[in-house]
Amino acid sequence: AAGSSRYSSTNMAKSSSMADKLALVLLYVFWFVGNYYYNLYNKQASMKAGGKDGGLTVTISVMQIVVCAAWAMGLWLIRRNPTPLLGLKAPAPQPLPAITKADVISLLPLTFCYAFAHTAGVVALTAGSPAFGQIVKAAEPVFAAVINTLFYAKSPSLAKWCVLPVIVGGVAISTLKKESDGSYSVPLDLYVLAFGSVNNVFAAFKGSENHRAMAAPGLKDRIGGVGNQFALTNVLSLVFLVPCMVLSEGANWPKFVDLFTNDDAFRWNLCLSGITFYLYNELATMTIKAT
Repeated sequence: AAGSSRYSSTNMAKSSSMADKLALVLLYVFWFVGNYYYNLYNKQASMKAGGKDGGLTVTISVMQIVVCAAWAMGLWLIRRNPTPLLGLKAPAPQPLPAITKADVISLLPLTFCYAFAHTAGVVALTAGSPAFGQIVKAAEPVFAAVINTLFYAKSPSLAKWCVLPVIVGGVAISTLKKESDGSYSVPLDLYVLAFGSVNNVFAAFKGSENHRAMAAPGLKDRIGGVGNQFALTNVLSLVFLVPCMVLSEGANWPKFVDLFTNDDAFRWNLCLSGITFYLYNELATMTIKAT
């Protein structure tokens, strides 16, 4: 009987391990798929609005976060987050965060960096070749390593420093374009390089500010989990993004309203880009937590 019990326990442990591995693979897959479709919907919405010269790039980035905030509020309304279903897990509880005014203030540096990392990223991916934009974004770990070293006294290990050129180089190689003469090249775009680098700087500060903010005693418990943290970040980021949109492209607001009202393709691509942006970022967080 004892042997049978041990055998049963071993089988259950193996089954649990296999289920966890399958769940992790699914998280990776849906993360990749979500990122792919976000880039697709974002590009299509931006092109419908005239691209980088259409005067609505910042507005599109802000409206994507409005969609994310609406999604987050919907989750708070039903008090459940269904995203874990993609990783074969039960929907996670997502109650309204029980945060204080002091908590909100402490989260503002994080949300500021998140807000402008997103907008700069949208401008970079809209302005030119998405392939070159992805190369620039792939350099984010390099920016993070430098910023963590200079501003937070947290230098990566030597091994991590050595891996960084391999990461960027691998993405660069994967996006090489074959020319008519058989040679390969990377489509250099200084506009994309500039805004992609701004995106990387804000993203690097966002990561460090996230660690700093979550280290505050009791804050994680008051927020109520990783899902709530991301939801709250999207809602609070509008404090910075809406004024930025008004100042930079406010005069083009009637154009946006007309496009959103009358162009079905633009409306759907904009809404879907916001939803896929939210989901793939949440899946990325879940994947990193699982590993």
